Amino acid sequence: MSYQELPSDVLKMLTKYAAPQRLVAHLIIVHDVAMTLVKQIDACWPLLVYDREGVLIGAATHDVGKIAYPNELNGPGSYHEEIGPQLLLENGFQETHTRFARTHGQWDREASVQLEDTLVAFADTIWKGKRNELLEQEIAQQIAKQRQEEIWEVYMKLDDMACELAKDAHNRILWQGKYPL
Repeated sequence: MSYQELPSDVLKMLTKYAAPQRLVAHLIIVHDVAMTLVKQIDACWPLLVYDREGVLIGAATHDVGKIAYPNELNGPGSYHEEIGPQLLLENGFQETHTRFARTHGQWDREASVQLEDTLVAFADTIWKGKRNELLEQEIAQQIAKQRQEEIWEVYMKLDDMACELAKDAHNRILWQGKYPL
């Protein structure tokens, strides 16, 4: 398997904190899935207004808080969502991009969830072939509203994207599992 590299500033931060290899592998996979997702979305809705760079940075950094809470790499927990944004701020990331370290797991509890938040959460879900109907409906609703399309038409396109992205989930899981916690 070959995946896109993480942005250099992300790699620099992960190296600085000696991030666990499994975490780095996970961020690589979710970032790679997000890159494909952004391409698919842009092909379907080229005039859709959203922060593409933010989605990619968010996917590449969404779990950085697990540096401080490595037990959450293979177990439950959301403490990493609390500390992640602060770690990113301390390492020079834009405040507008640090929120993804929190919202990727809390998108449904955010006061005003943005499309970018849901796309990062989607990439973090679909990489392993998992589907989240509420998340996908939220994405479809936001795109439909902005592009003035019927929500069911948007949802059908999004469903096709999800099916395509989920196809390689088994290989992604195996690849990530090769790396130690």
